Amino acid sequence: MVGVSQLTLTPGMNIEAFESDADLLAACRRRDVRAFEQVYQAHAPRLKSIAFHMTRNRQDAEDAVQEAFLKLYRAIDGFHGQSAIGTWLCRILINVCYDVQRKRQREADPEENPTPERQVEGEPTLAVALRQALMRINVRHRLVFLLFEVEGMRHSEIASILETPEGTCRAWLFEAKRELKRMLSEVRS
Repeated sequence: MVGVSQLTLTPGMNIEAFESDADLLAACRRRDVRAFEQVYQAHAPRLKSIAFHMTRNRQDAEDAVQEAFLKLYRAIDGFHGQSAIGTWLCRILINVCYDVQRKRQREADPEENPTPERQVEGEPTLAVALRQALMRINVRHRLVFLLFEVEGMRHSEIASILETPEGTCRAWLFEAKRELKRMLSEVRS
């Protein structure tokens, strides 16, 4: 049996595709490294994007994605296919990102003021204002906004990931857009 330390996920590696999701899942349960490679190839880019938008730090995002895949490896026997494996991975990743954020808050010096985000040379001021506004809205609203608008997920996928009714996700997206519009209009005034 392959141990976690022997599992090496390499982006860009040419691997043989499994015929169906059921075959892929069965191979993952047998700890077939090729199956985990295929899962990584299929889902890592989106997961890295989601993690970066949640943590706002590339290193934390990379660490969160690796931790999500390790959790997948360790818990694959408990996955019964109630949702797509990508949906399950997103749920794992979001929880890992929340853990990273909580850890960062515990480690932060309470006396230290956060440094305001500075404009990168050539970056429009509106982009900076949007990022700052996103960080100020409710975390659930922000997550739904990012998954829908940035990642292009459907409401049904988001609802499954967040284990929330689809109507609630739609309402959170509406609230996110309303808050962002209000904050950005204040910036332009």
